[in-house]
Amino acid sequence: MTALSSTSDRQPIRRALLSVSDKSGLIELGRALAAHGAQLISTGGTARALREAGLAVTDVSEHTGFPEILDGRVKTLVPQIHGGILGRRDLADHAVQMEEHGIAPIDLVCVNLYPFAATVASGAGWDDCIENIDIGGPAMIRAAAKNHDHVAILTAPDQYAALTAALAEGGTTADQRRHWAAAAYAHTAAYDSMIAGWFARQLGETFPPVLTISGARREVLRYGENPHQEAAFYVTGEARPGVATARQMQGKALSYNNLNDTDAAFEAVAEFERPAVVIVKHANPCGAAVADSLEAAWTAALRCDPVSAFGGIVAVNRPLDAATAALISEIFTEVIVAPEADDAAREVLARKKNLRLLLTGGVPDATASGLTFKSLAGGFLSQTRDGGRVGEADLKVVTQRRPTEAELRDLLFAFRVAKHVKSNAVIYAKDGATVGIGAGQMSRVDSARIAARKSEDAAGIAGESQALTVGSVAASDAFFPFADGLESVIAAGAVAVIQPGGSIRDQEVIDAADRAGIAMVFTGMRHFRH
Repeated sequence: MTALSSTSDRQPIRRALLSVSDKSGLIELGRALAAHGAQLISTGGTARALREAGLAVTDVSEHTGFPEILDGRVKTLVPQIHGGILGRRDLADHAVQMEEHGIAPIDLVCVNLYPFAATVASGAGWDDCIENIDIGGPAMIRAAAKNHDHVAILTAPDQYAALTAALAEGGTTADQRRHWAAAAYAHTAAYDSMIAGWFARQLGETFPPVLTISGARREVLRYGENPHQEAAFYVTGEARPGVATARQMQGKALSYNNLNDTDAAFEAVAEFERPAVVIVKHANPCGAAVADSLEAAWTAALRCDPVSAFGGIVAVNRPLDAATAALISEIFTEVIVAPEADDAAREVLARKKNLRLLLTGGVPDATASGLTFKSLAGGFLSQTRDGGRVGEADLKVVTQRRPTEAELRDLLFAFRVAKHVKSNAVIYAKDGATVGIGAGQMSRVDSARIAARKSEDAAGIAGESQALTVGSVAASDAFFPFADGLESVIAAGAVAVIQPGGSIRDQEVIDAADRAGIAMVFTGMRHFRH
């Protein structure tokens, strides 16, 4: 890579081509260019807006001597435009050819593209979407970016202020032009990525031969999972409510781990129709509950593991009220994420200056489709989001004893929680609340035992004489490969179990359940989460 020119090596702007769909800041930019003697060349609505502001504008067709044709599909794709952008000022041959063909150099290209994403989002049909695929815009952007030694390229209104300041100093610097060129190629790459994704969806291709994704940097984070790692937060523009769409109402900046854990908590709480609370620590739920109110759900969720809840992330699926906010603020909490919060709740939380409050404006659809990604060395894995869900009609009772109606409700609740707990996962639940969670162990037996031990600790904190798991139901995210895992669940006091089934030793596990007199149902669906 060649060295950057000195910042004192400024390129004046004598001729500027402006063609934008987003007209934010356009008039101010046009006035600044005109004030410094630049000729303005423009098209369509951009030219009209500049003229209405009293600025002198040369139409592209007047500049090129060639009319717009094919319903405007061809207006800038001509040598007078692209030669003016691509011609190198430092090559005598280029200068001779440009003069011979009447091509005037263009020093600034300011273009942003047809609103393809907005057109798709509006529900427009195939033809309208196709017509909103910009052709001339990306061509001019890429040409200007390639010739950035001599041409400045602007693709976003937030770049205009720097350009205006540069005009006052005599022109743009090589460093500015190179940075704008990099941004321009990212801009066209993201645009093409949106179009490619739309085509794949229209053709029914979940995993096309080439998968392109793009993200806009929201912020550079202080560090990653650990202080020696660098990190940044990128957003894709997906409308799914969550951390990427949230408004931060208070508190210090979010960390990498905060963002990751908050996403996990909010996706988990979205599983439930009733008022629900999920508490997450290190990407795993450490308490979850549904109830008739958020206040009651918080109390039940906290009871599961009050030790791990310290410094955790709290997600709710209803607008946060003052009573619930007051209870949550009694312990140290890093983040609360909610669809909304009333004024009284916000007033309560304002007393906790460091606590972050995120409002998402809605709750995501837990069953909606979409892709998730995991990086590998030299590549990445992609899969559809786990929107799988089972209902009572999907369950197969495999034991002599059938679960009661109350047990069925708790079994389905526990299985939804299990979907959001790292594998191997074993969840104990009772009365719509978790009472023990075992996560991320290499052995399902260990997960069952850890959850039971933690329930004993929680019982001690609550002043109760027996483990919270006594009389509970249990959920396993995948089948029990041997009876020993189920026997650990039975030893913890569970009276009903929900699991996918599908092991070659299923009958051995069923027999163990029948010997203990507990109920067990199979779902036929597993929820591994790594």
